[in-house]
Amino acid sequence: MRLYEQTLPAMVEHGLLVESCPVRLADIMPCHDPKRARSFSKERNHYRERHCPPFEEKLRCLIPPPPDYQIPVRWPESLRKIWFNNTPHNKIAELKSDQGWMVQEGDYFVFPGGGTMFSEGAERYVQKLEKYIPLRTSAIRTALDIGCGVASFGACLINKEVLTMSVAPRDSHKAQIQFVLERGLPAVVGMLATQRLPFPSLSFDLVHCSRCLVPFAAFNGSYFIEVDRLLRPGGYFVLSGPPVNFQGKEREYEVLQEFVVEKMCYSLIGAVDKTVIWQKPLNTSCYRAREKQVPSFCHEDDPDNAWNTELVECITRPSVNAIDTLLDQPNWQKRPDMIPKRLLEARNVESAEFDKDTRRWGRRIRHYVETLKIGFGTSRYRNVMDMNALYGGFAANLMSRNDPVWVMNVIPTTGPNTLSTIYDRGLLGVVHDWCEAFSTYPRTYDLLHVAPLQPFTTLDKRCSLAEVMVEMDRILRPEGTIIIRDTPTMLSRVSKIAKAIQWKFEIFDPEPGTSGKERIFVGTKVFWRAEVVESQ
Repeated sequence: MRLYEQTLPAMVEHGLLVESCPVRLADIMPCHDPKRARSFSKERNHYRERHCPPFEEKLRCLIPPPPDYQIPVRWPESLRKIWFNNTPHNKIAELKSDQGWMVQEGDYFVFPGGGTMFSEGAERYVQKLEKYIPLRTSAIRTALDIGCGVASFGACLINKEVLTMSVAPRDSHKAQIQFVLERGLPAVVGMLATQRLPFPSLSFDLVHCSRCLVPFAAFNGSYFIEVDRLLRPGGYFVLSGPPVNFQGKEREYEVLQEFVVEKMCYSLIGAVDKTVIWQKPLNTSCYRAREKQVPSFCHEDDPDNAWNTELVECITRPSVNAIDTLLDQPNWQKRPDMIPKRLLEARNVESAEFDKDTRRWGRRIRHYVETLKIGFGTSRYRNVMDMNALYGGFAANLMSRNDPVWVMNVIPTTGPNTLSTIYDRGLLGVVHDWCEAFSTYPRTYDLLHVAPLQPFTTLDKRCSLAEVMVEMDRILRPEGTIIIRDTPTMLSRVSKIAKAIQWKFEIFDPEPGTSGKERIFVGTKVFWRAEVVESQ
């Protein structure tokens, strides 16, 4: 029996190294496996959603890099070019070369900043949008790009201090999100199909769709209703491409306009060529004044419930207080250190508790940098994940330092759903169940942070800590960093598993003033080649 056919806890207990998976699995996403997807219905693209393997089919081996993999190009140079051998999938470059998505130049893929709907380039496209959307002001902070391609749109918004979450499925183009993350931009694999996207309600100032081919008015408008759930009051929806002013799509466009304007009360802000811009109303008064209450308000629905939750055909009903607090928010630059009013009202969190958490993370990050010599503030780290983010204090303090990073704040399904707090602070994140593989490609993060591991220990009946750490290894880049804060007992378990998956690590004392027995595990994923591990 090969080692990867045994359970991971058994390997660890016997002091065995976890073996390398076959090289053909170098880009595997366990919950987005095209072979498994074939067994699911193609209706409404259900087969392209998350479908995780049963226990007996879970990976019990380490994902190797491609044969000629190199340490990724550092930020900000990676925004314009990446190593070809790290993502050796030339299909997009070949099919979209005339549209300026990306081109191969020697050892690199280069990103000219084009796109199917960006005939003059994404920069010029964004300039046209600025006539209608205040992108240069602090009013726009978070954006969602559905069907993002290689994130030409999100890349253009960086200079405007807009954080863009790019979303695309694993489809015929195969590696869209892999390219986006290799460039150093926020992204997650997903699509509008039958379930909600893994984001809270009222979280984005802007939702963008450029030739994403989502039939927003179909299925009683459930796709557009999902966009409406995600948009903040006064937020903007930009649709570029079919059916907007496309020959043969006239009737579809008429139906969409009627649904968006008459049934959902959006205002038409502007139209340029094949692009239309709508704005969400500031309150619910228009909905109530409609002659026909279709779509109706949902009677029983948690608008922030976004994990394995089916799309609905009714309008989620945010509280009046939620709308008022969002409209009353300060500019995003002031938000990282201010407790969001939604958190105060929804979870009875005291302002003093929130402020204490923010100050605590400031001390912790100073300790990481000054004492543990972790290279925040350098090009060493760009893609960072906080696997148990709570209020987002770790990410907020990195942002306050102006570090050249972005942080994927993950709220585990095993704890309180505080993801709306993350977005209200001007940050990005998703909800996730750590007993399942994350919706990303292998080797996409430079640093993983966990404090504490306690939420994952509650998963033991469904999955083991070893399985969680093997998943961490999958999404971490070679020579990437792992920081885990927990008790000595927990870190003893972590250390045993870390040896089995060949991480190098040390355990350090915490910063002065830390209560309890917490210690800090700092590990590094060793850069190995498949043939080296398989020979051991």
